[in-house]
Amino acid sequence: MSAELRALVTGASSGIGAVYARALRARGERVVLVARRAERLAELVRELGGEEWAMAIPTDLSAPGAAGKLFKETEGRGLAVDLLVNNAGMGHTAPFEEQPLDVVRAMLDVNVRALVELTHAVLPGMKERSRGRIVNVASNAAFQPVPFLTIYAATKAFVLSFTEGLAEELRGSGVRVQGLCPGLTRTEFLEVAGTHRGLKVTRTPMMTAEQVVEASLRGLDRGSLRVIPGWTNRLAVFAQRFVPAALPRRVAAELYRPSKEGPRGS
Repeated sequence: MSAELRALVTGASSGIGAVYARALRARGERVVLVARRAERLAELVRELGGEEWAMAIPTDLSAPGAAGKLFKETEGRGLAVDLLVNNAGMGHTAPFEEQPLDVVRAMLDVNVRALVELTHAVLPGMKERSRGRIVNVASNAAFQPVPFLTIYAATKAFVLSFTEGLAEELRGSGVRVQGLCPGLTRTEFLEVAGTHRGLKVTRTPMMTAEQVVEASLRGLDRGSLRVIPGWTNRLAVFAQRFVPAALPRRVAAELYRPSKEGPRGS
């Protein structure tokens, strides 16, 4: 009996991940939803039509071995991952030396280790079937350092480099890979990252998660490797080629410099 093909979305309990889940269901895909918040996942499963169409596997991807256990869980349920959306991510806004090391480790574990391990786990099956799709959610922060959001930006630079190198390795295999690089998006991320209203970045225009996911899926249909949603975001990335390297990081520092008023959060 052949395995049932499913799309697996990490970080699916809110924001971009939840919108991916809804958009993929609207396309007729059966989805596996992964995040820490079990109650939110259960609500989304009900919204999407029940377990025939959406299955929740609550997982903390910052835990050691979590990605491997998640993959084994899908295999144990007779599922094969045909589309992997590595969307789960963590950020923290503060001077680097003030960030607790457990928070730094969690960012590295979720943003880098879990993403790499999940990709490594699903690739053999995809290559054997000569079909598969992988979307790694990076960020516009992948294109320059972002002071006060330093670890997050560095992890996203890794994600984009890893994705583009992997895409070349997989050329002709039937497996498509995308690096999604959204700019500022209206989700819970800023609050969770400790980004409060005192930061100048919160005054800049934001896209909706729906706009970001629409651009991603449109690019996936076209086979686009690098997708930067929004013309202003694409312009910002393009313009960096023509200015001194120090300028983008100094602008980013002003946008993300913590206000002296109010807590930074965690």
